[in-house]
Order: sequence, then C-alpha cells, then structure tokens
Amino acid sequence: MKTIVFDIGETLVRDDRLWASWADWLGVPPHTVSALVGAAVAQGRDATDALRVLRPGMDVGEAYQARAAAGRGEHLDETDLYPDVRPALAELRALGLRVVVAGDRTARAGELLRALDLPADLVVTSEEWGVAKPGREFFARVLEVSGASPDSTLYVGDHPADDLFPAKSCGLRAAHIRRGPYGHWWADHPDVLETADWRVSALTELPALLGGTKTKRRMALAAPPERADVPEQTGPAAPSREEAAASREETAASREETAAPQEAAAPSREAAAPSQRDTAPQEQSAPPQEETPPQDDTAPSEQARA
Repeated sequence: MKTIVFDIGETLVRDDRLWASWADWLGVPPHTVSALVGAAVAQGRDATDALRVLRPGMDVGEAYQARAAAGRGEHLDETDLYPDVRPALAELRALGLRVVVAGDRTARAGELLRALDLPADLVVTSEEWGVAKPGREFFARVLEVSGASPDSTLYVGDHPADDLFPAKSCGLRAAHIRRGPYGHWWADHPDVLETADWRVSALTELPALLGGTKTKRRMALAAPPERADVPEQTGPAAPSREEAAASREETAASREETAAPQEAAAPSREAAAPSQRDTAPQEQSAPPQEETPPQDDTAPSEQARA
C-alpha cells in the first residue's frame, strides 16, 4: 500500500455538532434530529432525509446558504476530531505512506480542516472538486491525487454506499471503520463483510495492519473477534470446510448404515443452527447501495453529507 485516503464525516470528524446546528436552525431539540438521522440510516436512506421529514420539500443546499448568510454557518475545530486522528495519520506518514483526506464536505469545511494542520499531504473536499461520492468521478479524482495505482490506494470510510462499495468498484482497496451511525449499523452486514479488505474499530489499528510484518498483515485479514465466536455452522462455509463435512458425512454413512431413522432425518448443522444474519437487527434490510437513488425527490446536498 502506498496511499491512504480518508473520508471526513464520521471517519475523522464527529458529526454531532453538524446535526445539533441543524436542530438549532430548525428550532427542534437535537435529540429529535439525531433520532430521525438514525431512522434514515437504518432504512438505508441519506441522513439528510431527516431534515426533510421536519421540513418537507426542504432544499438542504439553500438552507445551508441561508444559515451562512445569517452568520450561523459551518464550524469545525480540534474538538470535532476523533481522538485517534492525529496519532494515526502521523504514524502512517512516518511509515512512508502518502496520506490524503478527501470526502463529501463543503469548501468551507475544507478551509477549516486545513487550518487544523493535520498530518496529511492533502486535504480536499467534494465541493472543491465539483464532484461528490458515490460518483465514479469522485474516485477518479482520488486516484489522480493518490499518486499510486488503484490496488495500492486504500480508501477508509464508514459509509457502505458512499465509501466502501464505490471505492471497490473503481478498483481501490477499501477499509470500513465501525464508527458513526452508518459505520455501526451496517458493520456486520454480509455485503460489508464480503467487500471490505479490512475492517477496523479505530484509525490507530491501521498502521499495524498496513505497515507491519507479513504475519501482522495475515492476522489483519483474519476474521475479527466477534465473528470468530460464531459457531462454524452458522456462516457460509469455505470450500475446504464443505469438502471436510462431505467427507465426514460419507464416512459416517458407511459406518452407520443402520442408524436410527431420526438420525438419518436430522437436519445438517448448517440448517439447524440459527443464522447470524437472521438474528442481527441491521440485516433485516439491505444496506444502502450506491446505485439506489434517494427516496426523496430532492437530491441530498453534498454540503450536508457526512
């Protein structure tokens, strides 16, 4: 890996100030906006749909401009950064990796982030580029500034549809971080598990995964603790496990031809065991997909997206 590119909202920056400022502008309690954002996330919708529930037909972009004109525009400072941002980015650069910050934010957010003097080689936003996620044009720009090939460029983000899926479809490597509403809710969805090259819970895990020994890299690709605890029969079996199971069944059949009828009719372990997917609440619906347009007729503004 040569270049690491980071999403902004809920990857480097906490969005609680963002949503609280919208609550203040709309004159509703912050908890109301937070709860509606959570509902949108669980339904696989854009988080800004929460604002349109409160103000049907609201143009988020126009409202953002109105806030700025009223002196109540965007603000971002050191307290908005997650505490692992500086140490993780600094260590990645110390390993000789190029570090880029590129996400869906306003030009104003880009100015505020650069003023924080993060340990990054480049900080840029979608509004400054004139393209936004999950569009392929955005990730084409990512590759332009990466200075590396797609398979040597890693995009790190929390949002499956905006970060993980489009990055992979453009040939980049992708790491999903369990952080923020989208990151937590969709972390264990089968599509996320299948697509992500790495899954982390903190940015400080990345240096060891990407810059460590080959042994550490192999460990990074292994199943995380929460999945390792799941009995083998609950998940899709790897080919080698299927072959082993078939071999065991054939051997058992040859030795137990006179087995009791109930044993012959017993379901396989895979069929009898409850599926992790059936028990996980977030997997009752499909994750947000990059190709699915927002359910609202008004496209969400890039300025308000995390």
